[in-house]
Amino acid sequence: MPVNLNQPQLWKADIAQSVDMYNDWFMTFAPVAYRDTRIKTTKAVEETLHKTANLSDVKAKLLREHPGVLPTLRMSTCPPIAVDRLVGLAGVSKNLVGCMEEGTLPPRMAPSALQADLEKIGTIIEKMADPDIFVWLQPLRAATEVEVHRAATIVADRLCGAVANPIIRNAQEKRQLAAIAAWLEARGYTRLHEGVKYNAMPPGTYSFRLNVPVNVEGGVNTINIPIDTAVMPLTAKPGELPFMIEAKSAGDFTNTNKRRKEEAQKINQLRHTFPNGVQFILFLCGYFDSGYLGYEAGEMIDWVWEHRIDDLAKFGL
Repeated sequence: MPVNLNQPQLWKADIAQSVDMYNDWFMTFAPVAYRDTRIKTTKAVEETLHKTANLSDVKAKLLREHPGVLPTLRMSTCPPIAVDRLVGLAGVSKNLVGCMEEGTLPPRMAPSALQADLEKIGTIIEKMADPDIFVWLQPLRAATEVEVHRAATIVADRLCGAVANPIIRNAQEKRQLAAIAAWLEARGYTRLHEGVKYNAMPPGTYSFRLNVPVNVEGGVNTINIPIDTAVMPLTAKPGELPFMIEAKSAGDFTNTNKRRKEEAQKINQLRHTFPNGVQFILFLCGYFDSGYLGYEAGEMIDWVWEHRIDDLAKFGL
């Protein structure tokens, strides 16, 4: 039976409470999450500076052995260089730069072409290194420990600024999953290790990030889709599917409307693969407006607001 999708008279008040809950969390915990990430990133930047003789010697050999340092190097220039801009400035392979951003090198690129492109990238980085950050470069001298740490912190800020939203989203997801776990365990559920199969969960258990195979291409092939939380109810009978919960948070109304089709695609794949019935709901916190809720309701996807987490019991959990 529906719990919230058929209660539009409650949506306005729930949206306001959800926004308040997200904002309260953001003001208290988001700076901590960002700061912790910045500390880790600063250490990584310091390691990159050490490998490059404090940015005075960006060799092709270094880039070949440590391609993942490229994002740090791009944020070390004045101005910081975007991926496409680096491709154009250096006149190098876009595929090479894309692979380096992921920490790898193109496996099929000819060695001579790879060497030439890496040398070009190194030359651009050295030429455009920000002299206001790396104060020891012009004129070239030995850098002090304090100067290196200060420069690494600035570059780390640039790197974290470019990925601020994912940092906050990951922290929020951890908090949401912790809330679900606490609610379930207070009612006698036990967490299973990650990697358990969806059809091998005993009653009264749950697992995070569980993969469920679904049919694609007319049932010829299958792919795994990740489920944030899978719960096998205490009263489950043999052969039943686990109850599936997708944790969703949002810090503004715009992105939710861009992402709402993702859940519809996921539930349609699940329903096609398991025509006898799938229990799939959303666990919401943040900026989800009536347009988003109406779209999900139209797809017959129900939800539980985090500020009313006890609604999970209404689904038989």
